[in-house]
Amino acid sequence: MAGSWSSVDDLRLRARRRLPRFAFDFIDGGAGNEASLGRNVEAYRQATLVPRILRNVDGDLATETTLFGRTWRVPFGVAPIGMAGIAWPGIDGWLAAGAERAGAPYTASTPATATLEELRTAAPTVSWFQLYVGREQRIVDDLLHRAEAAGYETLLVTADVPKPGKRLRDIRNSFMLPLRPSVRMALDVAIHPGWSWAIARSGSPRFCNLERYTKNSSASSLAEFMASQSSGRLDWALFDHIRKTWKGRIALKGVLSPEDAVEAARRGADAVVVSNHGGRQLASAPATLHALGAVRDALGPDFTVLLDGGIRSGEDILKGLLAGADFVLMGRPFVFAVGAYGQEGAERVFELLRAELVNAMGQIGLSDIADRGAFTDCLCLG
Repeated sequence: MAGSWSSVDDLRLRARRRLPRFAFDFIDGGAGNEASLGRNVEAYRQATLVPRILRNVDGDLATETTLFGRTWRVPFGVAPIGMAGIAWPGIDGWLAAGAERAGAPYTASTPATATLEELRTAAPTVSWFQLYVGREQRIVDDLLHRAEAAGYETLLVTADVPKPGKRLRDIRNSFMLPLRPSVRMALDVAIHPGWSWAIARSGSPRFCNLERYTKNSSASSLAEFMASQSSGRLDWALFDHIRKTWKGRIALKGVLSPEDAVEAARRGADAVVVSNHGGRQLASAPATLHALGAVRDALGPDFTVLLDGGIRSGEDILKGLLAGADFVLMGRPFVFAVGAYGQEGAERVFELLRAELVNAMGQIGLSDIADRGAFTDCLCLG
């Protein structure tokens, strides 16, 4: 087991063995030919860090980071992950609790497989809420009300889903909402007894946040209802409405254009998240690491900019921070960890990533992540 904890890539390989193909592909896959997904990852592989020597970096290095008016133990957190329960039942609550222990933010997703109230309880001091703007405004307004009543102070509004992404792996696996089981899927489930037993005990993953908005709360009906809520109606006018309604902080997630970043700031966003939805929406989208610089330049040094997409290690985290991000978010590494080791994965993956970050900091002579501004010349984007 110890060897499998050497990297996120190893966790991914173990998760691939433990999960049915359709479940793993749903997590791992991207849009179209997956070029955007590949560019996200390759951008970090191509980027290099120049070591600086003869710096005193003895002992545990400082990774504490200030964001949104508080200090986090690490400069990374859990991105919103929709339908994470397909990887393993209980994953949402486990990751929320793991983030609470790690002093890292956890983003509860609208299509989570646990309610936003349950996830706030699991992570009472570190949780944010991510809003998908669906077809019915009554649901959007009620989700905002519920999030406020539960005590969330930070809202991530996902803006990069005007249409459902065309994910070829899901199509080939006949994995679509609502789910239509096939012989191939049944065989896939049969040869993964651990996953199958866990699902049998807990039931199929459900879009728990949406149950109160539909009369039929079966898993298949909820999936059909979720699919029916897909909408491209989010525009700047609706964002203005959300900004007026929500009393806390708002980060607009899915920004790649400098012009959109400036407009978001002008309309009252407190932060933007440079993101292409993990390469799951548009195969032709640029790598987020490469899009970050122009967004940062357009917004200036003092506006809060977060980054996600393609980050798979502590070295990647450091590269994103040196490239201009104030903070980074990740999704797949956390799902791979739980897919590989269940609840233990949720408990250990934060420390794995922090240890890798500390090691990378030491290699370039950076003893405190707060001082990274003096080390930007150590990064070459390639």
